[in-house]
Amino acid sequence: MTIALAQTLPSLERCYPVMHELRTHLDKERFLAQVQRQAREAGYQLAYLEDESEVRAVAGFRVAEYLAWGKTLYVDDLVTRQIDRSKGYGEQLFDWLVARARELECDQLHLDSGVQRFGAHRFYLRKRMDITSHHFAMKLRD
Repeated sequence: MTIALAQTLPSLERCYPVMHELRTHLDKERFLAQVQRQAREAGYQLAYLEDESEVRAVAGFRVAEYLAWGKTLYVDDLVTRQIDRSKGYGEQLFDWLVARARELECDQLHLDSGVQRFGAHRFYLRKRMDITSHHFAMKLRD
């Protein structure tokens, strides 16, 4: 089992089917273009966990500095393939993200999770994360 950063087009393409389970609104071409743009413009990185030559889980993240939190690793996306859930892949990738945040001398690690994702919430609470705020959003375009 390995965890690596998807830094080439072929590695990004291999991550798409897993990410699509979370981000169903993105087709493959839009996903590839958006990940590359976010990497270039906002420091977005995509990590993936591979086991037996298959991508099992992916995590999109970025490091930024905030007045409220200091230097923070923010997890944009964290998903394990449906058929691979409860096998420890998500936990290993989450632990890798925590280690990466410490390595980069971040003060905190943050993520948002949709209110309907009860299984994910149980996982985050089990990983000792705190619920620290409500996230509000307003659509400006359809």
